[in-house]
Amino acid sequence: MRHMSPVKTWLQALRVPFLTASLVPVVLGTAVAWQKIRHIDWFLFFLALLGVACLQSGTNLANDYFDHLSKNDDSNLTPTPVSGGSRVIQEGLLPAATVLKSALVFFGVGSLIGIYLAWHLRSAEILWLGVVGVFCGFFYTAAPLKLGYRGLGEMLVGLCFGPLPVMGAYCVQTQRITPEAFWASVPVGILIALVVFINEFPDHNADKAVGKKTLVVSLGPERAIKVYRASLAVTYIYTAILICMRVFPISTLPVFLTLPLAFRAVRVSKDNLRNVPGLLPANFATIQLHLVFGLLLSAGFLF
Repeated sequence: MRHMSPVKTWLQALRVPFLTASLVPVVLGTAVAWQKIRHIDWFLFFLALLGVACLQSGTNLANDYFDHLSKNDDSNLTPTPVSGGSRVIQEGLLPAATVLKSALVFFGVGSLIGIYLAWHLRSAEILWLGVVGVFCGFFYTAAPLKLGYRGLGEMLVGLCFGPLPVMGAYCVQTQRITPEAFWASVPVGILIALVVFINEFPDHNADKAVGKKTLVVSLGPERAIKVYRASLAVTYIYTAILICMRVFPISTLPVFLTLPLAFRAVRVSKDNLRNVPGLLPANFATIQLHLVFGLLLSAGFLF
């Protein structure tokens, strides 16, 4: 059993560095709204950001609890800073029951914020986007659905941290949903799904042992890494096409400055497919790529 201060314990449990998954889509949705209406309600922006971050925190904690129940995280012999769960249960830092109760609290707070925004803005769209997010977040690993165990995990992560929060943040500012918000959400949705995807490689053996059918388990590492690389290429091709079609403003071109990060992830993953420590630079490069690409895309809409 490890000993750690309560603050550090909860920072680890909540996986705070990964809350960029909430930051990027809310900033992007708000930036697309700014291009449309030339106004940002900062109170509503921060409230939306807090709500999405709470739902992500609830999802992280629920995943820790239910992956503990299934013995998924307990059987993982190669956990890394980016995979294998937060390990607070496995390291004896928090009781499993506390993790579950905390997950429900965060889901509750996030839901209340969503309900307030829907009521304040008279927006049924925000309410339904939130309902889908809570449902997918909880049942990602919770029985009886265990969606992440059935080959749907990567798609759901892309949806819940791509189109749902981008369109939600856009709707918070404009009180409507338009195609522009959805088109903008696609690249960041793909990239956050790829963050989860590349982080599944170190978990391959543990996931396979408990019947968790991630793409890496279903396809096998050799075929799965080809899908990962193809998806990276699709992200940039899609963005280039939408810039050429003037759906994205020309000022979003700086997103292509992130190509070295993508090339690094591809190169490292090619040479270290079954080498967990050697693969870590590709894991971190994908996380950085999602953050930097998303912020540059947002800046392009703002400026």
